[in-house]
Amino acid sequence: MTKHIVALGLLLAASATLASAQAADGKTLYDANCKKCHGAIGKPVAVMVKKFPKLMPFDAAFFANRTDESIATIIKSGNNKEMKAVPALTTDAERTAVAKYIRTLGK
Repeated sequence: MTKHIVALGLLLAASATLASAQAADGKTLYDANCKKCHGAIGKPVAVMVKKFPKLMPFDAAFFANRTDESIATIIKSGNNKEMKAVPALTTDAERTAVAKYIRTLGK
């Protein structure tokens, strides 16, 4: 029984480390590919809002009807408006990491 508890503890610790690493990767990918338009904290700077008037901040209203999967899809394919696909984010894991990271900006 004790061995199972220890193994469970190790598994939970590994999961927390993986989640933390994924968040860090999401931030790195966001900084490299998204920050220019969407801002360092998910609030676009005035010059970008002027250039792209429909550019929304990553706030509660933005996330109200969006899942991580729908955000990852927009990153992959664009949204047929002002948001273009992000070709540098080539894997589902990268797009999902960015989607999870930007959700932290809306808090």
